[in-house]
Amino acid sequence: MIATIINAVLVLLGSCLGLLFKNRISARFSSGLTAALGLCVLGIGITNMTSTNDTLCVILCMVVGTLLGEAIDIEGRMDGIGELLRRRLAGGGSNSRFVEGFVNASVLFCVGAMAINGAMEAGMNQNYDIIISKGVIDGVTSITFAAAMGMGVVCSVLPLLVYQGGLTLIFGLVGQGIPPETITEMSAVGGTIIVGISLNMLGLPKEKLRVGNMLPAIFLPLLYLPLARWLAGLGG
Repeated sequence: MIATIINAVLVLLGSCLGLLFKNRISARFSSGLTAALGLCVLGIGITNMTSTNDTLCVILCMVVGTLLGEAIDIEGRMDGIGELLRRRLAGGGSNSRFVEGFVNASVLFCVGAMAINGAMEAGMNQNYDIIISKGVIDGVTSITFAAAMGMGVVCSVLPLLVYQGGLTLIFGLVGQGIPPETITEMSAVGGTIIVGISLNMLGLPKEKLRVGNMLPAIFLPLLYLPLARWLAGLGG
């Protein structure tokens, strides 16, 4: 939970800065920081990706997982949930701007591949790099969000703590029964997806990568490694 608490604190600090320096934050400032953070995220992704002991596992899991995600359209469904929340909660009324800031920030900080990858790494490997990096990104984003939408952004730390912290605890409990070699390959697959997130942050692909649709790949090493051992036993 410590990494999620740091994430929440960074969002609070960013939100306070946004409220303090409202209307004084330039687009150049935001884009420059986003590019710098994108490079840092790229480094984290490559580090995790290259931790694999079975490159074929990563490749097959990414291929099959992405096909599953595209068939289900996970990213589209996550976007749809976010849109539904915005329409339902950010309607008219005197507090509509507050609610809009709360909903938009909550969806952005909670719904995404980096939150799931980060919770998995923190829970299973006690590796806080991804969540803390996400926290820095969320903190910078919250500056511009709070400057535009006000106090609602500050309150988004509550769903962030519940959702991301809850995932971390779940992965921590589940991970105790998973073999270390499987966790290593899950981390490597997650790192590959993190590389995709960094490319989106840097604006490199002409069309944004649908990294949300790659999320099923993270869990496929749970099936791949036992199957590979079974096939190897048949061959022997």
